[in-house]
Amino acid sequence: MPRVELPAGGIDYQDTGGAGPVLVFTHGFPMNETQWRKVLPHLAGYRCILPTLPLGGHRTPMHPDADLTQRGLAHILADFLDALDLTGVTLVVNDWGGPQFLVSEGRADRVARLVLVACEAFDNFPPPPARPLVALSALPGGVWLMMKLLGTGFFRHSRKTFGCVSLRGVPDDVLDGWFAPATGSAAIRRDLRKFAAGTPEAPVLLEWTAQLARFDRPALVVWAEQDAMMPREHGPRLAGLLPLGKLVEIADSSTLIPEDQPEELARVLVGFLADNGATPVLTRHCAGPAVTGGVRRLPGPRR
Repeated sequence: MPRVELPAGGIDYQDTGGAGPVLVFTHGFPMNETQWRKVLPHLAGYRCILPTLPLGGHRTPMHPDADLTQRGLAHILADFLDALDLTGVTLVVNDWGGPQFLVSEGRADRVARLVLVACEAFDNFPPPPARPLVALSALPGGVWLMMKLLGTGFFRHSRKTFGCVSLRGVPDDVLDGWFAPATGSAAIRRDLRKFAAGTPEAPVLLEWTAQLARFDRPALVVWAEQDAMMPREHGPRLAGLLPLGKLVEIADSSTLIPEDQPEELARVLVGFLADNGATPVLTRHCAGPAVTGGVRRLPGPRR
């Protein structure tokens, strides 16, 4: 898997390559790029890029002084787009809502289209079911204990705990990949703790979210009808806030629509792209092998 070196540290990413329009997919906490594994096979003709962001499922720790707050993570994502010199990007977000803050931070210039899929919004950072785990992670040794709990079947799969993110249930081998880095590395746990403690108060979150009204490019909001994490009313609120926003609701799914309804999500996404100038280039399949390569470096942060 290739890696790019940013001011905050190294970011691994999957890049399917090809000449098609660029889709950049972000993931949730504490997950990684495999969150989209069921969707990629349905996106022939697109170049799909999936960074593994430092949300706890990343495999290499960030620099000790890295800013891993919500704002800091938004800048890391923007730095990633800069480092790969990606333009005209369709940014696809699920679960973690921080990528929307590229707009409030003035760094959405590379984003031509925005797709918000059942994600945190407004003051729902973190969602109520996740708040006990986030509070636990703030305690001494709390992240270590949280990862031990996520190693048990009950915490992984119970609808009262982490299992509420999917109606179908995420397979254990996928969960193992998500949880192994923070389980085995104190430095990754340090990063996770910094992120968990890095959410501002509700008035700040609401102020940042209100800036989506300035995003004057095509936007799609895809919401799950059986979501225990993201309030049902947030979907239409977001679509109404975005000047060119469109809302689609998907039945029989919780937060991880890429897990519960990947084919329907891909169908909706491809339709949105076709309607908004992102025509696939059918020269290779988007789900092909990840491009490998050396480390790229970005010379310095832009704030």
